[in-house]
Amino acid sequence: MSTVTTPVDYDVDRPFPPIGWLSSLALGCVVIGGILLASYAPKVAPRGIATALLVTGALLLATAWGLLMRLREFSWTTFRKVFQWALLAYAITSAMIELAFVRDHTRGSSLVIVTLMLIVFAFSVPTTIAFTTARFADPD
Repeated sequence: MSTVTTPVDYDVDRPFPPIGWLSSLALGCVVIGGILLASYAPKVAPRGIATALLVTGALLLATAWGLLMRLREFSWTTFRKVFQWALLAYAITSAMIELAFVRDHTRGSSLVIVTLMLIVFAFSVPTTIAFTTARFADPD
């Protein structure tokens, strides 16, 4: 007769705010804005739409972080560990994308918008990854 072991009892039904969704929507906004700007490079892109997408993405990410900071029973150790390594990877990726825009002679306000979008990009993906990982870990 074989023995059946029960997996660790993770409280998957514990309600969490939509942090993963918000940070993913922030990512979607800046990716769409980045594609819009890249499609015009090196010419001047319509900055109004790109700026609106940047602001929307930044607000969504700020909201996700605001909700994240209010969590009490959460695996902060796991979150920090996953977040720091994911942030390193996405900071390098963002820097390479920034370099591509600079080498394509993107200048002025278009470059500022791209840079800010890349900052949102570099923080939104690690936030999603780390939150999703930590929500299923045992709280600290």
